[in-house]
Amino acid sequence: MLIDNFPPTNFIPTASAIDGIEIYKPAPLPQQEHRPVVQFNCPQCGADTAYSATDAGLTCVHCGYYEAPLQKTVGRQAERFEFTVETMERVSHGWGEARKELQCQGCAAYTTIGTDSLTHTCPFCGSNQVIQHAAPQDVLRPRFLIPFKIESNDCHAIAREWLGQSWMTPNALQRVASIANFTGIYLPFWTFESTTKANWKAEVGHTETERYYSNGKWRTRTKTVWKWESGRVTLPISDLLIEGTSRVSPILLGQVNGYNLHALAAYEPKFLAGFQAQAYDIQLQAAWTQARHHMREETRQACRNQASTSKIRNFSMNLDFDDEGWRYILLPMYLAVYKFEEKTFQVMVNGQTGEIAGQRPVDWLKVWLAIGALLAPGLTIGLIGFLLLILNDTGFPIMIAGFGLLVVGLIISFKTFTKASGMDDA
Repeated sequence: MLIDNFPPTNFIPTASAIDGIEIYKPAPLPQQEHRPVVQFNCPQCGADTAYSATDAGLTCVHCGYYEAPLQKTVGRQAERFEFTVETMERVSHGWGEARKELQCQGCAAYTTIGTDSLTHTCPFCGSNQVIQHAAPQDVLRPRFLIPFKIESNDCHAIAREWLGQSWMTPNALQRVASIANFTGIYLPFWTFESTTKANWKAEVGHTETERYYSNGKWRTRTKTVWKWESGRVTLPISDLLIEGTSRVSPILLGQVNGYNLHALAAYEPKFLAGFQAQAYDIQLQAAWTQARHHMREETRQACRNQASTSKIRNFSMNLDFDDEGWRYILLPMYLAVYKFEEKTFQVMVNGQTGEIAGQRPVDWLKVWLAIGALLAPGLTIGLIGFLLLILNDTGFPIMIAGFGLLVVGLIISFKTFTKASGMDDA
């Protein structure tokens, strides 16, 4: 087979051992962009530097050298990605620096730490049974994060105040807050946006009053008249936050995820200096499924709000998603695990706002004494009324009053018991 064009495309000349004979070889493939491993060493004394949550800079803990942050805040204007194959192919992977990974043998959580970090404790369960190895670089690289604004030392005061807010906790619990070790960690989150468009129809009930004649008198009565209504809703939804980790209680996360996304900054490995970070274990598609569920319910409520009354039956809705987009971001959190009476409890503090949530042990003796105090007045008054009713038929009003107090006491006691049961089960 003859080749019209010689040499072939993408071939270049190479050295020949025989005079007069030209030899060609395939041209080397273009090299991909190489991102160097980032080392955080102090240029003044050579020691390791650490991130400062106060102003997002790097501060040497040995000589005090300070390096100002280089990244500008991008906020809600941070770039979003579409759900396309081309997008997934151009998204970067890895952390942008060499990191170690901790694999906990207790709760199976994976976290990453700096190569010079000496920690051997899992921030999620407090176990020291961890295995260290090089962090894999095959996960998506976060594009944006919110830097830490709360210092770790501030978490102790926040925790002590939070523990003191509930009278149900044991008195000795206050001492635990002073020894709790708060670990700063960047947790993975996904944000989603879309414009939902829905057509709906339903039977809507309208209350009407009519007069009718009965037994020689005109009377009035009300009835519900059902009428079909329909409408269309266009609802833009942005920055819907879905957690990318399954290692933290979603109940607790929901109590402290009041992040201000206007503080989003472009991701740089320098932000991770001195902190742990976790890669997502909830994949993009699974998170998008959750987000779509939230968007569907929000759109459903918007459709129902369009109805002329709140009485609705036979509701149906056709929903489309448009302009879908997503981001992978890191958000700052402090985690602490403490033990009280051989039971492990978890506390988390929002690294941007200082919001706190967690599990607290309950002093059930206090709870039962409080419930007894709530029920005692009603039982006592009711018993006195019952005895008076037997003796002289005058205790009926007193017995009714006691019964009313008992009902109120039961309602408050039930709420107290429910709150106590949920304090250490979050």
